[in-house]
Amino acid sequence: MTISKAKETMTSRERVLRTFAYEKPDRVPISYFTNMLIHEKVSKLIGIPPTDFEAFYQAIGADERSIDAPFKGENKFRQLEGRIVNPVYGFYVKWVENEAGGYYDFCDFPLKDADPETIASFHVPSPDEFDYDKALENLRYFKSKNLALYVGNAGFCDIINSTGRVMGMEDTLVNIYTEDEATMTYIRRRCDMELGILERLLELGGDDIDFVWIGEDLGTQRGPMISLETYRRVLKPLHKEYIDLAKSYGKYVRVHSCGSSSWVYEDFIEMGVDCVDTLQPEAVNMSPEYLINNFGKRLSYHGCMSTAGPLAYGTVEDVRKNVKEILDIMMPHGGYFFSPTHAIQDNTPPENVVAMYQAVHDMGVYK
Repeated sequence: MTISKAKETMTSRERVLRTFAYEKPDRVPISYFTNMLIHEKVSKLIGIPPTDFEAFYQAIGADERSIDAPFKGENKFRQLEGRIVNPVYGFYVKWVENEAGGYYDFCDFPLKDADPETIASFHVPSPDEFDYDKALENLRYFKSKNLALYVGNAGFCDIINSTGRVMGMEDTLVNIYTEDEATMTYIRRRCDMELGILERLLELGGDDIDFVWIGEDLGTQRGPMISLETYRRVLKPLHKEYIDLAKSYGKYVRVHSCGSSSWVYEDFIEMGVDCVDTLQPEAVNMSPEYLINNFGKRLSYHGCMSTAGPLAYGTVEDVRKNVKEILDIMMPHGGYFFSPTHAIQDNTPPENVVAMYQAVHDMGVYK
């Protein structure tokens, strides 16, 4: 099974930059995110080795590539049996099997119920401990293919989740609300590391970097994770540092937020955010119609294709119908990037994933 790609008259980079600028591209830009197990099934279905990501991305027409600097320093965190520790942020995950396969889940939170000194001094690597030569190598490779390039990712700058992974969500939310001194000291140190990495990548990439991607999960399915007042008092000043740095280099900014997040979009716009992601259409005040009616061309939009709807539970025809419904709303408006709302999950039929990408090539061409 192969995907018949739409006729293209632009490079990926031209397509993405035009979409950010609300200028008409040849087709909607395409993104791809999956768990590894479902990726292996989809790769097998279209006849590409699952480890050959670039061939796969080219086959489905994915337009964007990440430029990051891999960590090359020494792991300073304690190893635990049966666990994997992240050498940058110090969180632990374990493999948890489920009906569809399995998942690495967060566990053994090292800062849960910790004393203030332990929290404030929790290890944060230096920006010097990352491989910028590898970032430059990847940049040159992807630039040669005329792809759109970004630095950061949907979890970069994510204060709540990044803290929750080492502290647990209950302590994290309480400590953010109260602006606990030790917790805010740790968060400040972690943000300084990320801002240092970001500035080096922007300096390295220059005009070849097209946008910066940051994130902060601010919504549940039904409403805000925290109050707007808490957001403005605690998180917004930190987010603004990332956005201001990106803007100082002339870059577009995309911000990821799960769940019902449109309550904070006016603040995003005020800070200079250009694009919002992930746009779960089933969450409160996140339907494509709501977003367009309330924010219009003040934002561009990346997402809308639910990973918890027809893609996971419907037929191939249901998936094609869902793609058409989204495109019929978003394409006439412009500024739309086609993407699943999250990583496509293991319970998704691989035929549905192929059908989704075939549908966007069939229906996502601008006249």
